[in-house]
Amino acid sequence: MKRARVRFAPSPTGYLHVGNARTALFNWLFARRQDGTFILRIEDTDVERSTTEYDRKLMEDLRWLGLDWDEGPDVGGEFGPYRQSQRLDFYRAHAEKLLKEDKAYPCFCSPEELEQERQKALDAGQTPVYSGKCCGIPTEESTQRVAAGEEAVIRLRTPDEGIISFHDLVRGPLQFDLSLIGDPILVRSNGLPAYNYAVVVDDFLMAITHVIRGEDHIQNTPRQILTCRALGFDPPVFAHLSMVMGKDNTRLSKRHGATAVDQFDKEGILPSALFNYLALLGWAPPDGREVLTKDELIGLFRLEKVSRSSAIFDYDKLAWINRQYIKTLPSRTKAEYAFPHLKDAGLLPEKMSPGHWVWLEQVVEAFADKIDRFSQLPALFSSLFEFSLSTMDDDAKEILKERCSLEVIRSFSDKIARVENLDNEMFGLMAKEIKEDTGCKGKDLYHPLRVALTAKASGLELDKFIPIVEEGAKLVFPTPIKSCAQRVSETLAYIDR
Repeated sequence: MKRARVRFAPSPTGYLHVGNARTALFNWLFARRQDGTFILRIEDTDVERSTTEYDRKLMEDLRWLGLDWDEGPDVGGEFGPYRQSQRLDFYRAHAEKLLKEDKAYPCFCSPEELEQERQKALDAGQTPVYSGKCCGIPTEESTQRVAAGEEAVIRLRTPDEGIISFHDLVRGPLQFDLSLIGDPILVRSNGLPAYNYAVVVDDFLMAITHVIRGEDHIQNTPRQILTCRALGFDPPVFAHLSMVMGKDNTRLSKRHGATAVDQFDKEGILPSALFNYLALLGWAPPDGREVLTKDELIGLFRLEKVSRSSAIFDYDKLAWINRQYIKTLPSRTKAEYAFPHLKDAGLLPEKMSPGHWVWLEQVVEAFADKIDRFSQLPALFSSLFEFSLSTMDDDAKEILKERCSLEVIRSFSDKIARVENLDNEMFGLMAKEIKEDTGCKGKDLYHPLRVALTAKASGLELDKFIPIVEEGAKLVFPTPIKSCAQRVSETLAYIDR
């Protein structure tokens, strides 16, 4: 049995989106499961839309996701080059072979003629198929016309009738009516290969054994098999994956949320979480688990178990999986993931001192159980930097009107003014003394204390909040953090005004 060789072959005409990322991941899992080879091939013959920036970003996003390749443009390999723009000689040589064997022919039909044919078929309620108008031109005549500079494409000669079939690893047996296919274009008039021709040549020369791709390529498969037969190639095994859809069962798009891989990175989704979630789009492990390591996914993945039904992208499920991964991160790693989000929000300095990092670890741990992505942290962190009595919500204002509030806050103000370093132990002792001094207890005691320290009626637990604020007040930030003593003093002044 041949060792499996699979390829992910994106076009550098846009950013890597989740549908293509899932295809790449399934190819990667299949190759790793089979101890095979995973190849990255860049299909960049669309010269008008392909850019080096997209090319670079594709590889960057794949690596961020956790995928590596055994052969590719940047790592090399014995079957290169791995960019189609560098393989034009291969396509030219095979096209000349097909012309010489009369398995292909030049077609001189203009775009206007072809459009008229297409429209005529549509008007008659028929499937538009090339009429074969140029297939009967004698070889000598067509050669002379090409030599004279007349523009022509190269088309493959195909049977007018019959059935072409193949077995799809995901969908089972599929068949197509040859009368609805026509003679596909192999080479365009500008000399560049058509998609269905280039991939056949590349897949054969790169010894690809399995082509795993999206179901939008199913209609291309009979044309590719016909091209394989004409060239004398054995076609690879095909597996077509269902489309990735939104919850409303329409094709996933920006209106559903993030679709490009780098958008998930910007939102603070961990690459390991997205990797895990994409593996579950259309496939599920036999034991029903949803959080699995990369090695576990490799060991369990079976291409024949992939569903034919559309895969629904559930952002809530991804968020839940991401939360599970966040929980397992060491404190320092959580802080490093959090840093760019907080820096870009203007909350942290560009250059962090060791003290800043220790403090950041403490704060991220305090908020970690409240987030499912790191982009949510700036809103939570802002409560440490913002202490605005003038913008208190109605609940906080009502608490300050309670009978105990003024007594509790005054007592707290007196006690905190005599303390240099307020910590949890000291706060606990103060709370007991305030209770004895005022007779206020429970929510009548702690609600006023919370408002005095946060200007809010709810938020982070005070035993976490107090040490964070006290340590933060000693550090330099773009917006300074007020100490607990400052906050209580301002609250008392606000009440007494």
